Amino acid sequence: MPRNKKIFSYEEALAALPDVQVVTGRSVAAIEALLDLEGENEEEPDVPQELLPEYQRIVSEWAEAVIEMGIEVKGLWLIDFDSGAGYYCWRYPEPTLEYFHGYEEGFGGRVKLN
Repeated sequence: MPRNKKIFSYEEALAALPDVQVVTGRSVAAIEALLDLEGENEEEPDVPQELLPEYQRIVSEWAEAVIEMGIEVKGLWLIDFDSGAGYYCWRYPEPTLEYFHGYEEGFGGRVKLN
């Protein structure tokens, strides 16, 4: 359970998103540099055993930073803002907060907001 779990209005979630995008962008860049991916958008990259501790450290620090903002981490570079009625859902590298899903539906049930 996130320590700072909070309920977000759409406006609050939208206001928090730029900080999430910065933290996520830095972490993605660190992973790309570590694995020499050069902008390849691999959802679950193959991580050589010798790089696994550093990979896990980068991902863990990203997750911790997001959780500290009161946002839920649902997967690699995938987060949910709890609205009290479901989740505003964002996944790197989406440009803005465009999706919503109920508590039961999950990522596969997300619908475009506008």
